[in-house]
Amino acid sequence: MPMDQSSNSRFQALVVPELRSAYSLARWITGNPVDAEDVVQEALLRAYRYFAGYRGENGRAWLLRIVRNVAATWATSRGRLKLVSLDDDMAFDSDAQAEIAADGSTSSDPAEIAERASELQRLRQAIAALPPEQREVVVLRDVEGLAYRDIAAILDIPLGTMMSRLSRARDDLEQRLRPLGGQPQ
Repeated sequence: MPMDQSSNSRFQALVVPELRSAYSLARWITGNPVDAEDVVQEALLRAYRYFAGYRGENGRAWLLRIVRNVAATWATSRGRLKLVSLDDDMAFDSDAQAEIAADGSTSSDPAEIAERASELQRLRQAIAALPPEQREVVVLRDVEGLAYRDIAAILDIPLGTMMSRLSRARDDLEQRLRPLGGQPQ
């Protein structure tokens, strides 16, 4: 059933601005830019089709829950949840360059820029190595900046479970990012 003009305008205002977040989550889940695009496209179709059921909650959280569900269906149909391999697919390079450019630093020193890019790549690899359940909460909270209650709603888990999962994920990241000497950087 097609949407009326008002609903279509609301959909455009609530959902379309969240496409970057939707792609980012799909990218982390699928581990591949082409599959992530397919997941986001299917999620947008579902969001559009079922927009009449949208109850006015956080539009970003609503869309990301749909993306997660579509990605779970995608993973199930392939018999796995892929870990992102940044060694094989450096599609995050342009994202990393954009993050470095947007981090507020005015340095044009190539060595400093290269060091920040290396640190960002190391962080992305550490996140990619987390178990899927931990990776999801880290991406949703620390990359996408969602509120705890929204993350719990997206993942359809109790708030306490989400918080403990995030704590374990952060502890794991700290261990992975610790240099060989044993002290955090």
